[in-house]
Order: sequence, then structure tokens, then C-alpha cells
Amino acid sequence: MDLQELNSAPAGRLRPVLAACCDVPRWVDGILANRPYGDVAALTAVADQALRELDDDEVDQALRAHPRIGDRPRGTSTEASWSRGEQSGVGDEPRVRQELAEGNRQYEERFGRVFLICATGLSAAQMLASLRQRLGHDDDTEAKVVHEELRKIALLRLAKAVDA
Repeated sequence: MDLQELNSAPAGRLRPVLAACCDVPRWVDGILANRPYGDVAALTAVADQALRELDDDEVDQALRAHPRIGDRPRGTSTEASWSRGEQSGVGDEPRVRQELAEGNRQYEERFGRVFLICATGLSAAQMLASLRQRLGHDDDTEAKVVHEELRKIALLRLAKAVDA
């Protein structure tokens, strides 16, 4: 969709596309409520500010829509397609996939949520190194990192959605 379509399409048609960017109803509602946008920069600014204002429960809600790093997202949804592209750096090497799976398990035990990283442009080794490093974070530090990673992913996906 382009910006004109985002500005004029019925909210019901846009809601699933925006939820694929960040599955938090308040964020989606905020994007819709601020239409029309004069340009993509204005849309991005509103989206970014709304993402920065997500509370911990909303971040956790958004995380439920994200697959584990290294898992192969299934399905034909927009979100599954984007996840496959974003995780393309994981590759198919069994050892790396096994190490990511073990790291994911440790992370989920430690923090009680899926490990989230903006994987676009990262190699499997970079993702794994970040996962290992972040296992040493305290809860507050890691919560801030997760929030920032979610923000980066959502903005990248929004750019894809408006550019499509």
C-alpha cells in the first residue's frame, strides 16, 4: 500500500496490516487516529513516538506475535513472510540452529519471554552473540533492550507495509 491508501482505506482493512507491524491495539489505533499523514516521515514520527510509549504489558503482548529466532515461521500471513525475510541470516547450518535453540531456551528460562532482536541484516553468529551477551543483563536493562528491538522491528515493518 502507499501513503494515500493508508490515509484513505477503511480502518478495518488496515488494522491487520498494522497489527503485523506491532500487534498492540493501542498502537494500531494511534496510527489510524492520526490520519491523514502528509508524508511518510510524519507517519514514521507518530509510529515511533507511540512505540516509545508502550508499557511493559503491551511489549509482552507484541512479543507473543514474534517467533523464536531460528524457528522457521510458518504460514502465509504478512507477519510470517516478514519474519522469514528478517531471519534470513540464520541460514540452514544445523549447529547454529541448535545453538540458537539452546540460547532461546536459556533466555526464556531467564526472562520469561521470547528473545527478540531486529534480525534484519544480521548473521546467525551476530544474533547468537547478542543472545549470549543479553543473557547477562539484569531484568530492567533487558526490558529496555527488548522494547528498543521491538521498536526497530515495527518501524521496519511499517516502512515495508507503506512501500508495498
